[in-house]
Amino acid sequence: MRSPGPRLPAPARLAVAALLLAALTGLAVGADGYGRARRLHMKTKVLEMFYHAYDNYMTYAFPHDELKPLTKSFTDSLSELGNLNLEHLPQDYSGSALTLVESLSSLVVLGNLTEFERGVLWLSENLTFDVDARINLFECNIRLLGGLISAHILAKDYNSQFKHGLYQDQLLHLAESLGNRFLPAFETPTGLPYAWINLKYGVMENETTETSTSGCGSLILEMGVLSRLTGDSRYEAAALRALRKLWSMRSSLNLVGTTLDVLTGKWIEYSSGIGAGVDSFYEYLIKAYILFGSDDYWDMFHSAYLAVQKYFRHGPWYHEADMRTGEATHWQLTSLQAFWPGLQTLLGDVTAANLSHREFYNIWQRFGVLPERYLLDYGMLHPTEKYYPLRPEFAESTFYLYQATKDPWYLEVGEAIVGSLNYYTKVDGGFASVRDVSTMKLEDHQHSFFLSETCKYLFLLYDDSFLRNQNYIFTTEGHPLPIRSTWHEKFPAAYVPSNWTFVKDEIQPIRVSALSSQVCPETIFRKSVGTPWESACHVPDAHASHRCRTDDDCGIEAITCKKRTCSMAGYCGLWLVIY
Repeated sequence: MRSPGPRLPAPARLAVAALLLAALTGLAVGADGYGRARRLHMKTKVLEMFYHAYDNYMTYAFPHDELKPLTKSFTDSLSELGNLNLEHLPQDYSGSALTLVESLSSLVVLGNLTEFERGVLWLSENLTFDVDARINLFECNIRLLGGLISAHILAKDYNSQFKHGLYQDQLLHLAESLGNRFLPAFETPTGLPYAWINLKYGVMENETTETSTSGCGSLILEMGVLSRLTGDSRYEAAALRALRKLWSMRSSLNLVGTTLDVLTGKWIEYSSGIGAGVDSFYEYLIKAYILFGSDDYWDMFHSAYLAVQKYFRHGPWYHEADMRTGEATHWQLTSLQAFWPGLQTLLGDVTAANLSHREFYNIWQRFGVLPERYLLDYGMLHPTEKYYPLRPEFAESTFYLYQATKDPWYLEVGEAIVGSLNYYTKVDGGFASVRDVSTMKLEDHQHSFFLSETCKYLFLLYDDSFLRNQNYIFTTEGHPLPIRSTWHEKFPAAYVPSNWTFVKDEIQPIRVSALSSQVCPETIFRKSVGTPWESACHVPDAHASHRCRTDDDCGIEAITCKKRTCSMAGYCGLWLVIY
């Protein structure tokens, strides 16, 4: 439920998102003191990284799914994403060319339309999903479906620059074929999809009914855009029904768990956080609101974000907690949590984002890369999860924070990331994952997301020209989707400053948070209208002196997002109540 207070009309709220995105995608210009030559040098280094990884994949692994850089061989990732049944595959089957699909949007970002066109044409003539393969719905959605949809849109945009004929929606036809094969997974009593499905035969007998929050709550971007591109509403309807069902299962604290049963709609794992199994659920709520403009997504995100800040946050860190009680369960950092500062930056909660990002950077500097799991309460690595599979989340948040602040310090963080990747993970056959960050022993695997995300975000950190003429939302796999007014329920033609005059009213203090009003708490609005918000959830006390008569005179604390109360002495604060 929203906090009471003045609420902006939908067009004004969406104007905020549009304005914030404009700043985040490089339209805000100005000298940052970093230096043109230094920026060009780093851009070149990232280009070299991408093509070292890409060229080795094309030489030793294509058209299979992913590269094994140490042995210069390949792996068909469907076997990892879903126990590929090799006995029932066509004799000429050679993988889904996963890394190529994932690389297409990166090739456009890097400006290589020739290689992009070559990849589009090969996929158009060779890729098929009519195979007896058990695949993970979530992974294939974000990697294959997302990659095909994004590449289709880019192919339409750059069609006039193709050298070998006009593009005729071949990738969209492939995406539609894949989307149709997803739909049987949603045929459950709850509408929550199975985690695993066979591309040829649908849901198999005795299939597991357990899935994750991310697995059934992070499908709306790709399937929603597929519906808009094809005119077939079934994809978006299925994903939205699952998302709404998942949200209806939240606790009274507005927290969700980590794993659940798709047939009964009952939680299996009640402990939850912002990391593995849950992360993209939060990400897709705010991005779906920006992409599609429906208040349903904002209402869910608003409540979920406040709950995270209240029950998971501890200073700059976010621990895990029981969804039923809010009590801490695991005090640990996971590398997937590093996406959170990027999400907060997109929201405009830059101070909180910067605080957490710097702590992640401290861990990166300590180990040279970001370990998969670090035990905060013991100050040590997790005994088994010591690996670093070239994950992109820290680079992603670094990119977002630089775009929002233009602080050259983030460019220096990017230098550290690039330096570590080249020093520790670059091998003759590509870039290898780190098996153990304490020894830097390598593992023979170059994940496709290294090309779709890690290299892309590092490149955009130093050259954001791809973003200057179009606003995009990046999926959780780094695939850009354009923000189009035709995809919105309502979308303003232009920002209207008069919508914000109420913020300047000095007679009536602001009694509602930036999050409730759907405005950016800082970066843009703090400078333009002098808002007193210190975070997205912050509500100032009624009086600058913090004096109060009742709890109604007290606001919401900026860091913990908890309600301040009035003490017996007449001051607002987070008072410890002893019964």
